[in-house]
Amino acid sequence: MTTPASIPAAAPVRASREMDRPPVNVSFEFFPPKTEEMEKTLWSSIHRLAPLSPSFVSVTYGAGGSTRERTHATVARIVKETDLHPAAHLTCVGASRAEIDDVVRAYKDVGVKHIVALRGDPATGVGTAYEPHPEGYPYACDLVEGIRRIGDFEVSVSAYPEKHPESANLDADIDYLKAKVDAGATRAITQFFFENDVYFRYLDKVRAKGIDIPIVPGLLPVTNFKQASNFATRTGASVPAWLLKRFEGLDDDVETRKLIAAAVAAEQVTDLVDRGVTDIHFYTLNRADLVYAICHLLGLRPNAGQVPQAMAV
Repeated sequence: MTTPASIPAAAPVRASREMDRPPVNVSFEFFPPKTEEMEKTLWSSIHRLAPLSPSFVSVTYGAGGSTRERTHATVARIVKETDLHPAAHLTCVGASRAEIDDVVRAYKDVGVKHIVALRGDPATGVGTAYEPHPEGYPYACDLVEGIRRIGDFEVSVSAYPEKHPESANLDADIDYLKAKVDAGATRAITQFFFENDVYFRYLDKVRAKGIDIPIVPGLLPVTNFKQASNFATRTGASVPAWLLKRFEGLDDDVETRKLIAAAVAAEQVTDLVDRGVTDIHFYTLNRADLVYAICHLLGLRPNAGQVPQAMAV
């Protein structure tokens, strides 16, 4: 039986373990808002997370002029109103090389120095055949090369620990990652995964191919299991049975779901860091609370004088 006198002894062990960990660099992904209410949520989240001094924050991008304009507007506002380092997503879909080059130059003009270069989903929808724009960049490796030709950008690309859904196999997928690196990519950010061993096995294979750029694990904190499962189906990420079990019966119990989500995310993140990971990218879905809590667990604290306050939208 544990005695009261023995309880305090555990605290220094935990504290020592946390102090021995290397510093963790975090980055956050947001998506451009479609409505005024979504814009308030986005900027509330940005302001909440900004004091944690992320390495960068990325803003997603979809095919089509309106989405492109919302992404550019969001990135430009981040540059103008914050001290954050934005990374603008850019895809090959639905635009000519000339149009994409104009977007890249526009980002350069507003001070953006980091672009996330992606092929993008087929214009006809996920699950349909991808067809390059006849006058566009065919694939992400071509886009990376085009971006680097225009300016000295930092260029991040995607990586798939369980392979891209359209790839024949994982080895072929890693060969394509190498093509993006050879074209000038400086960092890869993984698709989300729920089993850390999946990431580490993938990392071993990537390094064996001679790819030496950072392979940053991308994490999706799960607050809505059904939504996460749908994302996983679209992206080829597996959902382990134990995760399904954790959220079983909680469809209508929001508060308990939040507690389970925090526990699951804490387990995954602390295991990654304990195994030597020093950079983590969070897919925030424009929500800050759970991501902020995970960062706090990692020892990240707001810089002095940067306590979050209300931001005008």
